[in-house]
Amino acid sequence: MKKLLTAAIALSVLASAGAASAQSYGYPRDRDDRSAEQRYDRYDRYDQRDARDDRRDDRRDVREDRRDSRYDRRDDRYERRAERRYDGGRYYHPRGYQVRDWRRGERLPAAYRGRAYAVDYRTYRLAAPPRGYEYRRVGNDVVLTAIATGIITSVLFGMFY
Repeated sequence: MKKLLTAAIALSVLASAGAASAQSYGYPRDRDDRSAEQRYDRYDRYDQRDARDDRRDDRRDVREDRRDSRYDRRDDRYERRAERRYDGGRYYHPRGYQVRDWRRGERLPAAYRGRAYAVDYRTYRLAAPPRGYEYRRVGNDVVLTAIATGIITSVLFGMFY
């Protein structure tokens, strides 16, 4: 009786192993049945590297989209083109300084903090600066700076011609 039971168990194990090896597990076996999206190496193993690369590309795209939207938001609010252009007269930059583009967060040198570079916001229809801030002309641009530190908080490009 023990021999018969042992033989039945062994036969069932062998039969299940044979059935399991006959399953395709969703992988096509012949070369004509493969789709263009699924890639296999020469040993008929599914190559998942492409799927990983696709996920990485998707993540990279999302990061770039966030970066772009953050830059656009900053551009619209703090660094923008002037709506009107004015004749501000001849401009002389301070001795030892050259024309350059200023950005938000940079420190305006003390040479630009003199009376010659002050801009009256009422004359040029600008919004009143907050307490502790003032407008300064730098080339053809106008920057809003903190009086105490000279840190630029906003830039209007092309205000003067």
